[in-house]
Amino acid sequence: MGVKIVVQAKLLPTAEQAVALRSTLHACNAGADRAAEVAFTKREFSKFGLQKLVYADLKAAGLGAQAAIRTIKK
Repeated sequence: MGVKIVVQAKLLPTAEQAVALRSTLHACNAGADRAAEVAFTKREFSKFGLQKLVYADLKAAGLGAQAAIRTIKK
């Protein structure tokens, strides 16, 4: 087992990048709210079960594949 190195970095986005980042974070948070709503309504709390229920909706809402998966896991 190797040594884990942790690096702390500060993002310094341009104004345009900041807008895009903020938009992405808002979309991910809205997706997480939707996923939680579905999880409690359908009583489905496993990652893979919930993924089957909400992944297509998150993709249709404009999230990329990785963002959708990480949002479901959130």
